[in-house]
Amino acid sequence: MLTYFIIGITVLVSFVAFQNQGLMSKLQFNAAHVVNRKEYHRLFTHAFVHSGWTHLFVNMLVLYFFGRHVEAYLDYYFGNKAIAYFLLLYLGGILFSNAWALIRHRNNYYYNAVGASGAVSAVLFTFIFFEPWEPLYLFMVLPIPGILFAAGYLFYSYQMSKKQKDNVAHDAHFLGALFGFIFPIILNPGLFTRFIDKLFRLL
Repeated sequence: MLTYFIIGITVLVSFVAFQNQGLMSKLQFNAAHVVNRKEYHRLFTHAFVHSGWTHLFVNMLVLYFFGRHVEAYLDYYFGNKAIAYFLLLYLGGILFSNAWALIRHRNNYYYNAVGASGAVSAVLFTFIFFEPWEPLYLFMVLPIPGILFAAGYLFYSYQMSKKQKDNVAHDAHFLGALFGFIFPIILNPGLFTRFIDKLFRLL
């Protein structure tokens, strides 16, 4: 499964970068370096390095739980295109999640970001699109229907992005999640009808 491959590569690259700050510096997202120095690789490589083991563990755990299911759904609806579409979802989530930061910090050489949170959010929200009532476990304890979790997640990320009181890229979480939700609709607009049917089936 592609999910396992992505997890393996991410863990390996992150581990090496933990030991080598020079590599970490070259791979992390820095909008000013992308725009002014044309270091375009940073648009993607930042998702394969993390700030620490906890950051890496949480992202890869979420990817492990939901990536496999999303792969299965893509395989069911798109057959032999599933692998390419999952890769497009993940890489698109990486790119789209930092679109605003790229514009906002294009001249700020001091702004750096790492982590796969935007891409993982995209995968998670694609899963919610396919199974809006499937419970997600907040803090691995409290079950919350996926669609309600999604609404709360987007609201929280949007509000925290406006406040900017911590070092978390909440705008990347928000945009990654948004991309993941609309991605299946882009591939097949008819899937939106399926989502509406599943959404209102239990109401």
